[in-house]
Amino acid sequence: MMMMHGYTKMQVVWLLLLLTTSSSSWHSGHGSDSDVQCLKDLKQSLVDPKGVLESWVFTEHNTDGDICQFAGVGCWRPDDNKVLSLSLGNLGLEGPFPEGLQLCRSMTILDLSGNKLSGPLPERISDQLPYMTYLDLSNNSFSGEIPAGIANMTYLNVLSLQHNQFDGGIPAQLSNLSRLVSFSVADNSLSGPVPESLQSFPPANFTGNLRLCGPPLDKKCKKRFRLRIHVRPIRIHLRLRRINDASCIGAAAGFVVGFVVAFYFPHRFLFCRSLRPYIVRVCG
Repeated sequence: MMMMHGYTKMQVVWLLLLLTTSSSSWHSGHGSDSDVQCLKDLKQSLVDPKGVLESWVFTEHNTDGDICQFAGVGCWRPDDNKVLSLSLGNLGLEGPFPEGLQLCRSMTILDLSGNKLSGPLPERISDQLPYMTYLDLSNNSFSGEIPAGIANMTYLNVLSLQHNQFDGGIPAQLSNLSRLVSFSVADNSLSGPVPESLQSFPPANFTGNLRLCGPPLDKKCKKRFRLRIHVRPIRIHLRLRRINDASCIGAAAGFVVGFVVAFYFPHRFLFCRSLRPYIVRVCG
């Protein structure tokens, strides 16, 4: 069984169940009607080729505990309709990231691994899954950048994003996830350095990203050199203006002097024969 940073997957799940069941403040006061609507919206937003979700039959008045009998649905107690977990892995589900999950307000575990889900993740995913402790989206076709909003899911213990098509960098904000015991982004199209706060996880959890670099990987990140060029257009403009002014004054002075000398002292000028036809006689 795959090890997760010192824990097996089963140990992590049991640990999360113990943590979540010991905290009643997370789910007290939430109505079950919203959880029923949550599952309705989720079912409608996904394509279900295998018909697994066909067992989710909604009646006009679902009694307490009805949805707890649905495939893949776990409740806080078997006699209410408050969703604790959704385990929908390897069901062949297709479509975007499911809709309606924000209505499952007490949910802490979501497993959508091994399906054919695609497209980007919601940027404000933390608003939809505020109390999530276990999030497994691995082995799908999710794309785009990993949303920095995941960093606001501060209860996360497990985050599995491997075997997708994510690109861009790993958000540095994930350093806020101080409770992480398992993290993997292997086999995506990520680039840039691994954030320092995640470098304690095994190298295998980052492999398969050709442009990812830095510890714990062996590939070093290239240093970026920045060339700073200071341009001072005001000084250059002033200098050019001074040169132009001086040139104009010199040209004007030269014209005046030349005209006076030529007018009053024409005998001082010597012209070659080729220029004599162009001399105009101005004196008697």
